[in-house]
Amino acid sequence: MPVVIKRSKRYRETVKKAVPDPVSLDKGIDLLKGFTPTKFDQSVELIFSLGIDAKQADQTIRGSLSLPHGIGKSKRVVAFCPEHLVAAATAAGAVRAGGQDLVQAIEKENFSEFDVAIATPDMMRFVGRLGKVLGPKGLMPSPKAGTVTADIAAAVKEYAAGKVEFRNDAGGNVHTVIGKMSFDKQKLLDNIGAMVAQIHKMKPQTSKGVFIKKTVLKGTMTPAVYLNVQ
Repeated sequence: MPVVIKRSKRYRETVKKAVPDPVSLDKGIDLLKGFTPTKFDQSVELIFSLGIDAKQADQTIRGSLSLPHGIGKSKRVVAFCPEHLVAAATAAGAVRAGGQDLVQAIEKENFSEFDVAIATPDMMRFVGRLGKVLGPKGLMPSPKAGTVTADIAAAVKEYAAGKVEFRNDAGGNVHTVIGKMSFDKQKLLDNIGAMVAQIHKMKPQTSKGVFIKKTVLKGTMTPAVYLNVQ
């Protein structure tokens, strides 16, 4: 028998306000904010369906971006760095910083109380051992994402403040948080505009045809709002 999903009264009321066709960014934010509210401050998410072949390494979309107004949430950051940089990384906001001792804490003590891992280039020969642990969680430091850098303090500060990291999934979609429902309209406009511009700039040369095929704006518990961002 087919599974019947029961929806709440709030959700049923919200769906009635959804529209099926793509709208402008300005109208999209108005629609999003017009949905029936929840008792908590929902995250606002932006999802791109891209015209890439996710199996091709040269079409991978991966990067990071400091949004104009942050995302309304701080992140727990760990820093893999030499001893002389530990104090600077901690002062910048790292919840924990260190070299091989931090690697061992994750490897042997199952330390996992963090959202972002940043490393200096010289530490990657040790951090590489954590590939099987950090890789599946999307936490492995990467130069392309800006999480392997010599300027460890600056990177920690940016990510702790909510700098977003993104990459495409196996279906060629990029899913990222761009703020909170409590943000005023202009802040959401600025953040979304910055992310859309960043994605446009990252179109691979080998990607043919329409690059951004579909763009969806939604809250944690709202229907999708389709945007026209071409």
